[in-house]
Amino acid sequence: MAQSLLAADRTVTIVNNTGYEMVEFYGSNSGTDSWEEDILGKETLPHGASVDIDFDDGTGHCMFDFMAVFEDGDQVKQEGIDVCKTGTFTFE
Repeated sequence: MAQSLLAADRTVTIVNNTGYEMVEFYGSNSGTDSWEEDILGKETLPHGASVDIDFDDGTGHCMFDFMAVFEDGDQVKQEGIDVCKTGTFTFE
C-alpha cells in the first residue's frame, strides 16, 4: 500500500469557471503553515480555461489546500483536497 501511495498520480486539472480571471493560485500540502509560491507565476488562468498541475512536492502527502486569487481581489480557499484521488477541481 505504501508503494502505491508514493507512486500515486498527484496531477490535478484546475478549472476556472468563476467568470473572473484567476491571477494567482496556491496549492500547499495540508501539513504546512504557508502557501508556498504562486503556482501560476506570471501566467493567469482566464475564465473557462484549465491547467494541469502536478502537486508532487516530494513529501508523499496527498492532502492539499488550494487558494485562488481573482482579478477582482476575491480569494477562494478550499482545504483538504486529496490530490491522489482528485483528477479535476473546478472553481465556480
